[in-house]
Formats: sequence, C-alpha cells, structure tokens
Amino acid sequence: MRKLICVLALLLPGMALAAGGNVHLDKANYDLSDKASLQRGAKLFMNYCLGCHGQQYQRYQRTFNDLGIPEELAEENLQFTGDKISDYIERSMPAESAAQWFGAAPPDLTLVARVRGADWIYTYLRSFYVDESRPFGVNNTVFPEVGMPHVLQPLQGTPRMVEEEAMVDGETVMRHAGIKTDGDGALTTAEYDQAILDLVNYLEYTGEPFRLESESIGKWVLIFILVLFVFVFMLKKEFWRDVH
Repeated sequence: MRKLICVLALLLPGMALAAGGNVHLDKANYDLSDKASLQRGAKLFMNYCLGCHGQQYQRYQRTFNDLGIPEELAEENLQFTGDKISDYIERSMPAESAAQWFGAAPPDLTLVARVRGADWIYTYLRSFYVDESRPFGVNNTVFPEVGMPHVLQPLQGTPRMVEEEAMVDGETVMRHAGIKTDGDGALTTAEYDQAILDLVNYLEYTGEPFRLESESIGKWVLIFILVLFVFVFMLKKEFWRDVH
C-alpha cells in the first residue's frame, strides 16, 4: 500500500517528477555507508526540498539516529516541521496552497528513489536550464516542460542551454550540446554534482532505511547456512557409514 500511494502520487499529471523522454542518464555512484554524504544530503533536503516535498513515511527521529546526527543538534538545525522529533517529515507548504500554485500538490519523496531510480534523480537535478517561456523560468532536458522551479539554482548558478551546429541529412541544424552555468552559484560544477549525489544518497536511504542492516544480517545468515551445511554433511556421512 505504501508503494502504491507514492507511485500514484508520482504519476499525477502536472507534477514535478512526471515522466520524461528517452534521455541518457548519468550514473549516480552513491554510497549508503558514507554517513557524511548522507548527513549532507539530509541537510540539503531539509533546507531546499522540504518546503514543497515531504517524506510522510519517514520519521525525523529514525532519520537522525540512522545518520548519526545528535537529536538536539538536529532538532535545532534540521527539523523545520512537526512539533516532536518522533513526527513524520511533513512538508511545510499546505496541500491546498500547493494545489493552487502548482495545479497539484508536489509528490511525497519517501520512495522516489525506488520509483525513479538514483540515476534518474541525479541526472534530473543537474538538467535544469533557463527557459523564459516556462512559468518558473526554467525547463529540464530529462523532464521537458517541468512544472517546478529550480530551487537549487542558488547553489548551481544560472544554468543555460549550450547548442552547437551539426549536420543532419545534409542540413545544418542546432542541437543540444550540454548545460553550462554562468558561474554565479555558491558551488562549482564539481561541488554541485557532489551535492546532488549526496541528496540522491539520502533519498536512496529513505526509500529503504533497513537496507544496510538487512544486507549485514543477510551476510551472517549465509555464513550460518554454510557452517550448518558442513555439520549436516558430516552428520550424514556418520549416519550412513554404519548403514553401508
């Protein structure tokens, strides 16, 4: 049920994460064991995403404990919604206002990494460019006619589409050759890419908080089964020795 609700929310028309075209996706080399990256990703989400997007199936307290963030420090600097640390991570924007401004409430992002995939998110958040014809002044090569503002532009800088001439069927045409910023952002291109990777890492974590723990338990289970197999095999040989 939890997955179904989020999948339906992500597929609503006019929302920020609507389906894009068939585009190349860059590889997101995230690492769920990197606590520093997860902490930076959580900070980015709380400061730049939480205004519109919530994580209604993830609790603040669980998040802070898993990521190794002291609760007192986290409550003061990262918890902007909810009265208690045990509350779910709800967006600060009222649903009615969101529907009025965007046409529909922005989707919950608890499971977005499991629905979309890390590569899609990583590429999407690095593919905005200036387009004055759009309501929020930006467009996106992964999701054309995107319905959300580029909230991370203060970090990235003003991204502009770069085009180049190319020969197609004997004719010279202009084609997309990438996106380049004006250099007016708080981060360099490499730093921005790392920040997005940190955010993707965090979203991967919230999509499956038990993942690292499950993988660790799974390894011990396999070791136990292997040891048990040895003892069972030796017991079988001992039992059948007298029979033969």
